[in-house]
Amino acid sequence: MTTYIVRRLIAMPLLLLGVITVAFLLTYFTAADPLTSIIGERQMNNPAVVEAARERWGLDRSLPERYLIYLGNLVTGDMGTSFRTRQPVAQDLMVRLPATLELVIAAMFLGTIFGVVLGVLAARFRDGPIDNIARLFALVGASAPVFWSGLLVLFIFSVQLGWLPGPGRIDTRAVAPPFVTGFYTVDALLAGDWAGFRSVLLHLVLPASVLGWTVTGIVSRMVRASMLDVLSQEYILAARAKGAGQLRVLIHHALRNAMLPTLTILGFSFAYLITGAILTETIFSWPGIGSYAVAAARGLDHPAIVGVTIVGGAAFLISNLLTDIAYALVDPRVKLSQQESS
Repeated sequence: MTTYIVRRLIAMPLLLLGVITVAFLLTYFTAADPLTSIIGERQMNNPAVVEAARERWGLDRSLPERYLIYLGNLVTGDMGTSFRTRQPVAQDLMVRLPATLELVIAAMFLGTIFGVVLGVLAARFRDGPIDNIARLFALVGASAPVFWSGLLVLFIFSVQLGWLPGPGRIDTRAVAPPFVTGFYTVDALLAGDWAGFRSVLLHLVLPASVLGWTVTGIVSRMVRASMLDVLSQEYILAARAKGAGQLRVLIHHALRNAMLPTLTILGFSFAYLITGAILTETIFSWPGIGSYAVAAARGLDHPAIVGVTIVGGAAFLISNLLTDIAYALVDPRVKLSQQESS
């Protein structure tokens, strides 16, 4: 296992280099000129200002030169300076990354819990009303556009019913907890701010539910299919013949083995949620990487776009590696050498 992990870790920088190269080329060959967002459209008619700006931001250099300079700076942790915020991109991402991670972790937690419960119930009451409702809920969750479900839950639970707060990470009248981890839930607890902690949790419910609905749909369908397959195995029939209760058979014998294929889905889902949180963060005014990416794309902020791409690519590669390791640890029958050869 150690050899496999080392080889995967060695390969990760090469894969990430490919992601960086593609992102860099795409931003370079874009039709729009980033100088428009840097100096403003009016100043584009001033040749002196344009030339100074190109030299200031390194836009007068050739593509290979800019690429090599960027890679050299990236080794030291320098992702360049944002055209829009005038701050280092790495600093912008470090400030916003905790907000996205907090949202994604909450979405994964809710999505996994509800997905497993729905999957087990659907398998237990196969082809019955509960199964049909669970499958419909999963289908809608896996296929409904995020902007539609986000606006819908905001309108119902925040505007109409007033049960939950609207956009943002914390109430506008509250003071954000002192920065320690960047996770408002953790920082509020560390500061002993129980009112702030409650406000943060309430603000998490709607965006995490919307983002996690996709996970719920995928997990529930996977668990249902795996449970139906496991429940037909001989050892399940033997357990029932020995007098094992229905709950024990479902949880201890069936679910435990049915969850193995779901691990792979959860790993990919985590990376997907990080890169797919753009619409959710935009709808709920969540100050994370997703909203940062939208602003960067609108402002033709090339360094920020490449920086966000690096974070998304790294998240996908790391989650993929951790998923393979977890799968091998949970199921001893899985040989990492076989995974590598495949």
